[in-house]
Amino acid sequence: MKGLYCRAGVNDAETKFVIQETTLPAALDSHQVRVQVKACGLSPLDLKLLSDLAIQKDLIPVGREVVGVILQVGSKVSFFQPDDEVVGVLPLDFPCSGLCDVIDIDEQHLVHKPEKLNWVCVAGTLRDGVCAYTALHTHARMAAGHTLLVMDGASSFGLMCIQLACYHGVKVLTTSHTPQQHTFLEQLRPSVGVQDPLVARVIPVYDSSSDLLSVVLEETGGLGVDIVIDSGVRLQEEEEPEERKLLPHKHDIISVLGVGGHWVTSHQDLQLDPPDSRLLYLKSASVSFLNSEVWTASSAQQGRYLHILKDIVEKMSTGILRPQPEEPVPLYEATVAMEMVQCCQRRKAVVQL
Repeated sequence: MKGLYCRAGVNDAETKFVIQETTLPAALDSHQVRVQVKACGLSPLDLKLLSDLAIQKDLIPVGREVVGVILQVGSKVSFFQPDDEVVGVLPLDFPCSGLCDVIDIDEQHLVHKPEKLNWVCVAGTLRDGVCAYTALHTHARMAAGHTLLVMDGASSFGLMCIQLACYHGVKVLTTSHTPQQHTFLEQLRPSVGVQDPLVARVIPVYDSSSDLLSVVLEETGGLGVDIVIDSGVRLQEEEEPEERKLLPHKHDIISVLGVGGHWVTSHQDLQLDPPDSRLLYLKSASVSFLNSEVWTASSAQQGRYLHILKDIVEKMSTGILRPQPEEPVPLYEATVAMEMVQCCQRRKAVVQL
């Protein structure tokens, strides 16, 4: 049985992905299930996080968002039966790659998959769905009547945030990075109910004539937004690489926040200067860091995490959450696909087994 693994180097250039033979133990543990994997999502490996958590191996398993069918259950498994379709995210310290044909996993990491949901669609959406729930529910405490600004709304994560927020009665503003994204976001409509646009205003940041702060204040009557979810920020005004020029500056994000607002950032190296902290203090606003691995790094809130996974797949099955289609890649192309994901040449990939 083959799986995809990472051989970490001193730097990113030396990191290699290899297909490696692996075997399963003959017997299942009492609380484990044996799953035949049908599809697996590939996301960038955070090697620094693994090092911080003291998870260091010669070969690091790759591919953790899995969807499959249960083949066998342990003697004390109570939630699943053979032939159940399941979905889950493998723990950070899981010994096997999600691209193996068959894996043994504890039942506490899985939830049932609705039958009509596509394997590839679920595997490609699970991580973004968990991030959206964590940002909006856990960090920002989203409620009906709030106003939300999503940066880069056409990304898979941004799209999940927009659809989830609209379902809960939140007014959504978002930014677009290209004319094609702008058109796509303006045409977003719910799959059920009143066919009003999901986004109240799309702000084209690729157009230098559009000023983020003035547009947001215009849309909110000068009050600012309740929640901002970014996809990265610029810390300095100096020359930035081309791909970062469309990101907002940290001061712009703080400026668009209203009183008591929440800024949820995925920028792990964020640094706030005293004037930025002073402005946050005056607004009684808060900053939260969005770590997509926090649920699998600790089992302290495992029950809540499983409820999130279950709600994601249920909302996908009813059409409330509608991700953009992801073209699957075969197993023999997984190594190349993962190298592109790790180098940020593509955001994610899904391997169909």
